[in-house]
Amino acid sequence: MDPARSSAESTEIGGHGILSVPFSDIPGVSKLFAAYQNSPGELREFFPNAPASISDLSGFAKTVIENYRTRRDAICDVLTATNERAGAHTAVLANIERLRRPDTVAVVTGQQTGLFTGPLYTIYKALTAVKLAAELTAAGTEAVPIFWAATEDHDLAEVAEAFVIGRGRELAKIKLATDGGGISVGGVVLGDNIDAAVAELFDALPENTDEDLRRSLEDIWKPGAKLGDAFIAEIGSLLGRFGLIVADPLDAGLKQAAKPLYAAASESPDALVDAIIARDAVLRERGFHSQVLVQEDHFPLFDHGDGGRRLSVKRQDDGTFRVPEIGLELTREAFIEFADKFPERLSPAVMLRPVVQDLLFPTVCYLGGGAEIAYFAQNSVVYETLRRPVTPIMHRQSFTFVDAASHRTLAKYGLEFNDIFAGREALEKQIVDGVVNPETARLFADVEEKINGELARLDRELSSLDPTLAKNLATRRRKIVYHIGALRKKARSAQIRAHGDAERRIDAMMTTLYPNGGLQERTVNVNSFVARFGDAFIDAIFDAIDLEDRGHRVVFL
Repeated sequence: MDPARSSAESTEIGGHGILSVPFSDIPGVSKLFAAYQNSPGELREFFPNAPASISDLSGFAKTVIENYRTRRDAICDVLTATNERAGAHTAVLANIERLRRPDTVAVVTGQQTGLFTGPLYTIYKALTAVKLAAELTAAGTEAVPIFWAATEDHDLAEVAEAFVIGRGRELAKIKLATDGGGISVGGVVLGDNIDAAVAELFDALPENTDEDLRRSLEDIWKPGAKLGDAFIAEIGSLLGRFGLIVADPLDAGLKQAAKPLYAAASESPDALVDAIIARDAVLRERGFHSQVLVQEDHFPLFDHGDGGRRLSVKRQDDGTFRVPEIGLELTREAFIEFADKFPERLSPAVMLRPVVQDLLFPTVCYLGGGAEIAYFAQNSVVYETLRRPVTPIMHRQSFTFVDAASHRTLAKYGLEFNDIFAGREALEKQIVDGVVNPETARLFADVEEKINGELARLDRELSSLDPTLAKNLATRRRKIVYHIGALRKKARSAQIRAHGDAERRIDAMMTTLYPNGGLQERTVNVNSFVARFGDAFIDAIFDAIDLEDRGHRVVFL
């Protein structure tokens, strides 16, 4: 695929202007992820099957099918039951039937189960999988999209909140007050307070929000439902018509199917952990940051035997496995037998999870975020140690949707989209100095220039009299320059406040496009846009996906 396109490049798709911004332009992007997006072929040491094009994935499909040993019918029966419980669309059930065929592969992605589906990138992951599966199928490789709902994760505080753009274009936080007790989030039963959370959501959304959306969410997110089931049901409600299959890793049938991999990991724990630690060292030597820090006693499985709490399994020097919190200690042979008898008690840690997914499904490609791609650089040694083909990984599509009001603000003040990355203070400077009051900006520049000139004259005179006086002047000069700069910043803030329209516009634009100092997709919930545009917003996402574009796509609505 082509490297990320220039930030100056734009196209027209479906009437929407689309701008592609290289990830190297975006603050906070990891060096390893940016390098992979720019030139994956140069990182084959860490990503041995990095695809350069979709045709590469078609070629890898043969390897997937040859190495897939799991009973398709058993897996598909589990998937049918999961999706039917969520009110599956006929397109989903049709894709499950396609998956039963021995020549069908899967495009897999996944995300934590979150309140009202969590941040926007959850939806972007799912629709990218749909688009890639469709393009593979069109090219002659039968493929279906599968979404792994990470119901086994236990950080409830992280997923029990959602953010929407409120009626006044402020960022509204909806928080579900609940005590999950450290159990898997998918198993958390929603209490009566979910009704309050749904009401709070609609209090924040525009008053003209479609009542069908309210009824749908009230039916899905209700007391007595499990958080994981509600998440899967809303994903199905939004995306089922695209044929997206959802997998629930808490399902006992998937746990049973994962037993061979649990056994394989238990038979060679030393080699597995040593390989992970060694790969981390190589990554750091190459100038990349550590991905997953692994201790010597690490083992990539969790035990859920204490009332569902997720507990670490520790590997001991004598070859035994321990779960310290509950005093469980087993020899290697006993642990393998334990995993065979009670697979429902186990779940994979981050280094083993992709390999489990690829045992369960004939995965031709995994679609992940930047952090997941970085993990795969370390994770690929797990595949190799367990003698499994390393699954290719691609970045899911990344978007910022620019509403009409934000677009007008950018145009009014002569701003480019990338300007928002500099932050609120830098935008104030650019707007005040360039648009609101350029005369004051020129005055400050003129005063600063004159002061510097006069201080330079004084410096020359003092240096000839006494070098220590010149040194003293240099210290005072820095203070003078500092105080002028501070006064300039206060003047800009005062000018922005005096122009209340400018202040409101900037605040609303930053909240909408760059909330909390990060990309829109990492904070804002999909219902912010579905409430305004309905299913047309979901269609706009799908239409804007360009699998050849490795940049961040900015869509002007």
